[in-house]
This record gives sequence, structure tokens and C-alpha cells, in this order.
Amino acid sequence: MKRTDKLILCMILIGIMAVPLQAQKVYSLDECRTMALKNNVKMRNAANGVEAAVQGQKEAFTNYFPNISATGMAYNANKGLLQMEMGPDMKMSLLKNGVMGGVTVTQPVFAGGQIVNGNRLAAVGVEISKIQREQSENEVRLTVEQYFWQVVMLQEKLNTLCAVEKQLASIQKDVETAVHAGVTTRNDLLQVQLRHNDIASSRVNLENNLSVCRMMLAQYVGLDADTIQIENTIPMDVTPVFPHELYCDHASALPQTTGYRLLESNVHAKRLQQKMTIGKNLPSVAVGAGYMYDNLMDKSHPFAVGFVSVSVPISGWWGGSHAIKKQNLQVKNAENQLADNAELLVIAMRKMWSDLQDAYKQILIAHKSIEQSTENLRLNEDYYHAGTTTMSDLLDAQTMFRQSRDKYVETYAQFQIKTVEYLQATGR
Repeated sequence: MKRTDKLILCMILIGIMAVPLQAQKVYSLDECRTMALKNNVKMRNAANGVEAAVQGQKEAFTNYFPNISATGMAYNANKGLLQMEMGPDMKMSLLKNGVMGGVTVTQPVFAGGQIVNGNRLAAVGVEISKIQREQSENEVRLTVEQYFWQVVMLQEKLNTLCAVEKQLASIQKDVETAVHAGVTTRNDLLQVQLRHNDIASSRVNLENNLSVCRMMLAQYVGLDADTIQIENTIPMDVTPVFPHELYCDHASALPQTTGYRLLESNVHAKRLQQKMTIGKNLPSVAVGAGYMYDNLMDKSHPFAVGFVSVSVPISGWWGGSHAIKKQNLQVKNAENQLADNAELLVIAMRKMWSDLQDAYKQILIAHKSIEQSTENLRLNEDYYHAGTTTMSDLLDAQTMFRQSRDKYVETYAQFQIKTVEYLQATGR
């Protein structure tokens, strides 16, 4: 094969390999949230929980309808079930075989409120499952936020590392020239080479962590790919504006939070359970009708019957009184828990707001550190070229430059996460 043909073949192969990389989609934070809310297993399980509660509500509704039952029996004995002595040597055997059956319909008229309160309790169960679905949605949103900003943070750290590597390469080139000219010693060159090794080691760790975080994010949002490419959204030149408009009155926001609504539903459920416990100790009334048939003496005997039943749990009142008192205490515990946790939820909102303010202050400090470390690095480079500072000082300035940029991306990512936490804590 000619050299030109080999070159063309290599270019084609490189082009084919590059197509998947160019075609790989870059996902934004909103797209990651949308995919996670659609595909994540927690959301699917939460949806199943709501559907299960709805089916339970439909099951409770069937208790309003009559109860229909059918029974049937046929038998054949080795001798009659009824033996009669009619006289000497005179016996009569009856009911040796027969058929019996019937259908009854029973309609509850009064059951101590158990049916009505049971349906109300099932409705509360549906409401609780929907609130739990909202909690799962908040958890998924927050987790996506954490994974996303973790990937962005590692990408930015890797970019800073690349910039430091270029600086080191330039410094090493200058030092090598100076060593060959006899202007400086090999000690400076060795320091640069050792720093190169440290940077290379840091790059390996960063790339490995970045790969793992990308895989975790891809799995969480429901992508089949082993990795995911996301937008790099941390501006290094300007700081974000503090979102003062996010603040709200925490006491007024309390009823909107999922935690408070869940506690309220728990109190409602306990009160309904208390009413159902009382209803178990009240008389119950039902009316019914039936159609019966028997053929016991070789003769068909169909007949219809109507009935009214009244059940009074007389002996159950003793134990029932204790069950009612127990349920009353559970209602009080639920009310106490609601009052106590309401105060804790308001405290949590205030803490989230303070954490958000602190995170923003950290951003301002970190951004100022970037400006100072950048100027410090520039001055040390000038001083080193002028021969008024050492290589150690220059490398230390470079380390502070890298650390300041890494600290900024960490604080920026933390600020974004704290924003989401505050919004969720206030029911938004």
C-alpha cells in the first residue's frame, strides 16, 4: 500500500472514531432534572404508591354496596341421616342424599360510621401518598443538582489544572534555557519537574473522579450511556447576584411545605381511626334477603326469605373502652408532634436562609482570592525572571492560584445547591 493511501485510510478511521464524540449530546441542568423526574426509580415507585392508595380508596368504596354471597352443598350418605322405628320390623330411613343451596344479599344500614370513616381514611391515604410523591420529587431534584454541580466542579478543576500545566511547561522551558546558559542551577529545574509529577498525579485522580460522577449522573437521570456530557456553567470573571427575591415569610410558607402537610394528614388519619374505633363498639344494623333451595326428600323446595340483623357488641365494650382511650392518646401525640415539628420546620427554613447567605459570602471571598492569587502569581513570575525571588516562591504562588480557583468553583456549586435546599424548605 502506498504511503498516500495509508495516510488517507488513517484519516478516514480517525474521522469515523470522532463522529460519536462530536455527536454526543451536551445536557443542561434543566434537561437532567426532566429526565430524572421521568426515569428515576424513586419517581416510578412513588407513582406506584399513589396508584396503590387510589386502589385502596376504591376498595373501601365497595363497602357501601350490598354483600352478595352464594352457598351450595350436595351429599350422599351410606344410610339415611334420619332413622325412624315405625314398628316391629318396620324402619324408615330419610335424608340419605340431598341438595341445598341459596343466595343472600345483605345491605349494611348502620355500622357505627366505620364505612364512612373508612372511606375518608382511604382518601387521606391517597393524599398522603401524593405528598410523599412530592417529597420524592424534591429528593430527586436535589440529588440531580448535587450530581450535576459535582461534575461541573470537577470539570472546572480539571480546566484549572490544564492552565497550570501550561504555565509549568512555559516555566520549565525558561528554566531549561537558563540552566544551559549557566544562569541558574539544576535545582530549579528539578523543582519544576517534581511539580509536574504532582500535577500529573492530581490529573489522574481528577479524571477518575470525574468519570465516576458522570456515570452516577447518567444512571440517576436514566440514560443508557456509561457517561454524560453536561454544560459547564461556572463563570470565573463575574460573581452571581444574590437572590434577595427568594426570601419569604417562613411562618406563612409553613402550610406549603410537604413536611407540615404530611403531619397534618397524620393528625387527620389518627382522628378518623379514633372514630372507627368508637364505631366498632356501636350497634350495627343490616337488612337482607335470600333465595334458598333444597331437595332433601326427593322433592324440590324453593323459598325466599327477608331478614333484619342487629349486632350489639356487649362483651366487647370493656376492651373497646380501653381501645378508645388508647386511640385518644395517639391523636394527642399526633397533635403534639404537629406543633413541635412545625416549630422545627420554621427553624430549618431560617437556617437554610442563613446557609444561603453564608454560601454567597464564601463566593465573594473566593472570587477576591482569585484576583489576589492571580496578581501574586504574575508578580512572582516577574520577580523570578528578574532574579529577585526563588523557584520555590514561584511554585508556591502557582499553588495558591490553583487553590483559589478550586475554592471558588466549590463555593459556587455549594451556593447553587443551597438555593435549591432553601426553595424546597419553603415549599417551592
